Amino acid sequence: MKKPVALDLFCCAGGAAMGLYRAGFDVVGVDIQPQPRYPFAFVQANALAPPFDLSQFNFIWASPPCQAYSWSARRWDVERADLVAPTRALLKAAGTPYVIENVVGAPIRADIVLTGMMFGLGVIRRRHFETSFFCLAPPPHEKRGSVRTGEFVTVAGHGGDNIKGRGSRAAKQAAMGIDWMNDQELNEAIPPAYAEFIGKRAIEHASH
Repeated sequence: MKKPVALDLFCCAGGAAMGLYRAGFDVVGVDIQPQPRYPFAFVQANALAPPFDLSQFNFIWASPPCQAYSWSARRWDVERADLVAPTRALLKAAGTPYVIENVVGAPIRADIVLTGMMFGLGVIRRRHFETSFFCLAPPPHEKRGSVRTGEFVTVAGHGGDNIKGRGSRAAKQAAMGIDWMNDQELNEAIPPAYAEFIGKRAIEHASH
């Protein structure tokens, strides 16, 4: 049986892609920057003008850059382009089931809110997801704690005091469930578990 195919826009180094693959998709990534560690088929191109007929894909995942909405950008008063609106317009025009992923504060509907705590991961990394289909969030996982007390790692900064390898790449990779990225790529990634969860719901939705 032929596997469904997902398009991964603004793919970076492939955190979402790995989750989609584990959910059951073949994956094609698009990013304007070279991504030498992207684990699947990759096309370097403008994600807002991908060189494809988008209707050929079964599902589209889009993670437009979050810097315009991040805490650090607000802190330093840095102006960056808002890519969410044109991304949404592109996906709606395609008529393909989709999800838009971004940080807290981004101008997307929080149809689903996921954290690493829901999957037993070593990061909290709260992210919002706007979906074109109905999807319930998973129940909370038993793991509790904080970065300060050492139960979780902050991938963009340093781990908690009690984490072995505090601030090391190995600690960040283990916390995220990613073993192929460098530090900068980890900073920009989401855990594959998030996309695996949503990808499975997308496949279920398509089968109904």
